[in-house]
Amino acid sequence: MTEQPGAIARGALALTDWTERWVPDAFIFALMATVFVLGAGLTATPATLSQIVDAWGRGFWELIPFTLQMALIIITGHVLATSPPVGRLIRGIASWPRTPRGAVALVAFFAMTSSWFNWGFSLVFSAVLAIEIARRPDIEGGVDYRALAAASFLGLGSVWAQGLSGSAALQMATPGALQPQIRDIVSHGGLVSGGIIPFRHTIFLWQSLLSVPIEIAVVTLVMWLATPPAGRGKTARDLGIDLGPAEVRTKNGTLNPTPGQWLEHSSILTWFVFALGGTYLVRYFMQAGEPLNAINLNILNLAFLLVGFLLHGTPAKLMRAVQNATPAIWGVILQFPFYAGIAGIITGTHLSDRLADAFVRISTPATFPPLVAIYSAVLGVFVPSGGSKWVIIAPYVMEAAHTLHVHLGWIVSTYDLGEALANLVQPFWMLPILGLFKLGARDVMGYTIVVFLVLTPVVLILVTLLGMTLRYPL
Repeated sequence: MTEQPGAIARGALALTDWTERWVPDAFIFALMATVFVLGAGLTATPATLSQIVDAWGRGFWELIPFTLQMALIIITGHVLATSPPVGRLIRGIASWPRTPRGAVALVAFFAMTSSWFNWGFSLVFSAVLAIEIARRPDIEGGVDYRALAAASFLGLGSVWAQGLSGSAALQMATPGALQPQIRDIVSHGGLVSGGIIPFRHTIFLWQSLLSVPIEIAVVTLVMWLATPPAGRGKTARDLGIDLGPAEVRTKNGTLNPTPGQWLEHSSILTWFVFALGGTYLVRYFMQAGEPLNAINLNILNLAFLLVGFLLHGTPAKLMRAVQNATPAIWGVILQFPFYAGIAGIITGTHLSDRLADAFVRISTPATFPPLVAIYSAVLGVFVPSGGSKWVIIAPYVMEAAHTLHVHLGWIVSTYDLGEALANLVQPFWMLPILGLFKLGARDVMGYTIVVFLVLTPVVLILVTLLGMTLRYPL
């Protein structure tokens, strides 16, 4: 007799059916958010329509450097995840699970664990792992392909922002990453030196480190319960998706190569670049007063690119890996300017000031952290970029933290916890991997919404209780 799905699995399947019918593409979210914020600017601020239009236009291209940094995180993560050594590791891990639930839980666990180190690597590593598992014909009844795809994204829906590539923590720890006005607010007359909050007061707080395994355990359990039993889900074949055979790598080379071709397939230049970049990174961290504070997006991207160079072995293999990765960044390139325009309206019309006043009126030291988490999640639906959103809200959130005497580093971590929740209901960051799965956001959001409904109260309890163990200012 076929096993019947449990209550959570039935809920996930029902939500998936609903999202497949009603949820639009992520780009439509960006356009709808633009309309919503424009209307809010007209009704909640004294700004005129022409002023709002000007604010939108001025902000539209403001995130171009950050857009390239985000695109490179995806590309370098893809380069690492598709290298031969990592490919062998993925194929080995893909052989572990024996049941559909075990397969989905395994992907979710690795997605979250790897995202703490780098969210771009996690996205591609977990997607490739999920696809390798989906190719296996020996798992009884087959695995629900949509559940596997959703599980591979859960690092960005939980712990990524509390890790080494968390945007807000990187911005607070990196001199020059934020405007001087924000640094002055955080400094609060010299109370916090230079307005800099190092990693030891954000992602390396024991409270932050404790919340990570708790989230991993909760989300892994939820996905295990939400996965349909054998025979009740839809495999890739059921969805009409041809995954093709597992990739077979062959030795590159040509007969009688020209000098240019020889250099492409030689490791000489690879080792030169790796030595050059590696030497720079060693000197960079040796010269840094506090190495953890020296980590930023550019350094992470350079380090991942160098490791990708080394793992692929030759310039030809690296170029092919980068070329294969570029289709995954089209959504970032298309949509980020629209989110920059939204941010321009929020700041240009002083809509952010209205929100700041509301924060202070309704908050207490105990309720401020969960309110920040909720606000971060809600705003993240409209501005799905942890770094650009932090630029918008940091001035009034950190000023309120000083007023209410709440630990500043914990507010950064609280913001990060809420930021990740938004990714479970906003499909923007699903785009880089959905192309690999040949699925749309509507196909996986039933599962991510289930995780959102369970994880949100857990996060709010964590930020409230753990926040009570910390003292102002740091």
